[in-house]
Amino acid sequence: MKQYILMHQDTPVAELKLDRTAGVISSVGKVFHAAHVPVGIPVRRGMIDRGALNEWWRGRSIPASRMGIKEALQKMHLSDTGLLLEKCLGLSLSDQYWIRPDDFTVSWRQVNFFENDFSEDVGNILLGREPGSAPVSLMSPDNTSDGWLKKKWTILNGKRCLLKGGSGAACQEPYNEVMASYICECLHIPHVSYRLVTEDEYPYSVCEDFITPDTELVTAWYVMQTAKKPNHISVWRHYLDCCERLGVPGIREAVDQMLVLDYLIANEDRHQNNFGVIRRAYTLEYVGPAPVYDSGTSLWFDKPVGLIRPGVKMTCKPFKNTHEEQVKLVTDFDWLDISALSEAEEILRDIVKGSLFVDEARCEALCRGFRYRVEQLEKIALSAKKPVFLDDRKFDVKKDQAYSGKA
Repeated sequence: MKQYILMHQDTPVAELKLDRTAGVISSVGKVFHAAHVPVGIPVRRGMIDRGALNEWWRGRSIPASRMGIKEALQKMHLSDTGLLLEKCLGLSLSDQYWIRPDDFTVSWRQVNFFENDFSEDVGNILLGREPGSAPVSLMSPDNTSDGWLKKKWTILNGKRCLLKGGSGAACQEPYNEVMASYICECLHIPHVSYRLVTEDEYPYSVCEDFITPDTELVTAWYVMQTAKKPNHISVWRHYLDCCERLGVPGIREAVDQMLVLDYLIANEDRHQNNFGVIRRAYTLEYVGPAPVYDSGTSLWFDKPVGLIRPGVKMTCKPFKNTHEEQVKLVTDFDWLDISALSEAEEILRDIVKGSLFVDEARCEALCRGFRYRVEQLEKIALSAKKPVFLDDRKFDVKKDQAYSGKA
């Protein structure tokens, strides 16, 4: 066991003991600043819920479903991804939390990954590259990266950037991220901009970190843990209510835009850690919704060409289990300019042009599918001056779970 202080930038939050062999928090001691406890973690009678804090802590680690993770752990001589957390003091490029050993006097400014260089050893290993003969440095933000696709953080021209690969025979996710960026640009939806790069003939998407040294991402999952959901309230309504109680501005408009985008691109995996809100770490003030990010699991990304059938209903997240039901939650379409997407098919063709993975037949099938979604959305938006709003709880997502890449 080792004693640590859970820190929020330079604000001490609570004492804790870490079981270094299991990678779990074995006990939580004195709470110094309850307001700085991670969002959604209960504090009762001055004590932090250890089970909830452990879930939050383990949630910072690389998921066991990450592609190639077993081989990567073997190269790092570790048995579990959770053991990587202590190696980087729990530091992330998504928020400002970390753990400081109780005999450690260093400040957050001296160790955070936003302002200090970091090793890319872990990231390279996670991408399947062989480590060199030198000892592997485990001080890396890749230790706290989520998701199941291969990815790594890198520094490009002074910017913290995330490099993320694809999966399956089509390796389509990087192309989809770029296409989603284009659609967001056309429709003036705040978003993270992705571009395409190729390494060893494989496609990767690259985006800059949208979190700064002074802000942090609070995902929808933890936003919704701030209050118990009443049985008569839908998941969608509960999320909006929680955001409103927290004082998040502009949430209704942002959710409308996200749902429209996800309908257009047939996004299958907008789980509750794939969207959220941004707050300032020092003041705890909520800035607003996070820009749209992580849209790769869309456009029939894992379907063979013969199964890219635009009219077939598809399951989705995070609020309803089909896109047809979910798009009914959109409260306002006045902002939507369908004509702005007139060149979208040509852009899609340009994005996949020369790909070793997306051939002409697949490209044409994707274009047909996208065209169908655009036509259907236009009918929905024009069906009435004010859309028919329907929030039917029987179609609510029952269990929010990220796509794992497994059948």
